[in-house]
Amino acid sequence: MASELKRLIDQVSREKGIDRQTLINTLEEAIKSAIKKKYGTRLDLDVTFNEEYGEIEAFQFKEVVEEVIDPDKQVGLAEALKLDSESEIGDELGIRMDTETLGRIAAQSAKQVIIQKMKDAEREVVYDEFKSRKGEVVNGIVQRVDKGGIVVNIGQAEAILPQKEQIPREVFRQGDRIRSYVLDVKKISKGPQIILTRTHPNFLIQLFHSEVPEVSEGIVSVIAAAREPGSRAKIAVVSKDSDVDPVGACVGMKGTRVQNVVQELRGEKIDIIPWNMDPAKFVVNALAPAIISKVIIDQANRNMEVIVPDDQLSLAIGKRGQNVRLASKLTNWRIDVKSESRYERQKQAGYQALLRIPGISTELADRLYEAGIGSLDEFVDSTLAELEDVTRLSASTLEAMRGEANKLLGIDGERRPEPQPVDEEQESSGEDSEAQEQVGEEPEAQEPSEGASEDQEHIELEPEAQEQVEEEPGKAQE
Repeated sequence: MASELKRLIDQVSREKGIDRQTLINTLEEAIKSAIKKKYGTRLDLDVTFNEEYGEIEAFQFKEVVEEVIDPDKQVGLAEALKLDSESEIGDELGIRMDTETLGRIAAQSAKQVIIQKMKDAEREVVYDEFKSRKGEVVNGIVQRVDKGGIVVNIGQAEAILPQKEQIPREVFRQGDRIRSYVLDVKKISKGPQIILTRTHPNFLIQLFHSEVPEVSEGIVSVIAAAREPGSRAKIAVVSKDSDVDPVGACVGMKGTRVQNVVQELRGEKIDIIPWNMDPAKFVVNALAPAIISKVIIDQANRNMEVIVPDDQLSLAIGKRGQNVRLASKLTNWRIDVKSESRYERQKQAGYQALLRIPGISTELADRLYEAGIGSLDEFVDSTLAELEDVTRLSASTLEAMRGEANKLLGIDGERRPEPQPVDEEQESSGEDSEAQEQVGEEPEAQEPSEGASEDQEHIELEPEAQEQVEEEPGKAQE
């Protein structure tokens, strides 16, 4: 029986992965609990596992006294001498107890304690194991699918893949194999809760770690990743070896490496972008394949204004703004994409407004605009420190200029409307509209207006036609 208990401890420890000493401590606590349940809680007990004989030993300690007042904690001298001939008054005597006489109820109680302790120990082992595996990709088998998510068997434990962490339009059935990223490991009353994800950007990075040897060896590093799960993703890569192309290494021969990742992500398109220390160049790379004309950086607000040719605007923005949105997530910069025509219109209006401030020369206006101050509003809203840094003018001078700018904006004085550029065609059309209104009031004056419109048409004729008109004025009047 003794050897059987020892063998059972070794077997459970091996199969469940529970530390052997933890099992022994559990058995000792269970036996102690059973003894106290039968004989009372006031006993001074010591329960230990004897490795040599492979059995549990229980001792009750009592003080040797002349007259016994508390039988649970005291023993008379005469009785003590029977147990130990060298006993004296005041000694602490350990009396061995027979654990086999605990009874059925106490034994059942001990069994329940052992089972509960084993479960707790098993949960603790699982928690400790997966706590260290947080951030790894694990393989599992789908146990069941419900509204709350997918329950996945990952070996020693079950994990949950919540609905929000699943790739859109992705379908799994019971028994399917699944790869996921360990997002979090929580310790709750029911045991460790392992939360998986397939939408996190780090899942994409870990897939490249497993598919690209250069990434797993550390030659190529994936600096950042941005995803819109199931649709499109971008990753930024850099190589520590100048002879290794980071983009080519991730793409692989005929695109085999990146295609393996795409298939795992159910067709999610992946853009592989070379990382650059220069934020502007990095943003330009992130917006590829669009061609970028100019980049204006606002370092304080981490904002970039990107100017592209008119025919490249839709390519830079992407379908429903997806390209620029992913580029912004990847680079961690706020990106504002504008076409060249719009940029020039804004620049001209704001630039001309700055030149209207007394004391602002063309050179100062250029410097202000390059610093991101391209309108009267921005000039007024800028701090004196910013303006001093750009213009190198004194604070008093800049204060006076800001006062003039406020007047131009109509804050401290009468509003001065900014002149709007009007071409000759607009002026002529405006005059014609006034003429037409007058004609509407005087119906009899319609013929001259028709004649005037005929004159305007003749102005656009060829030179030969104009000569004929001059030679035959009567026909023109008709």
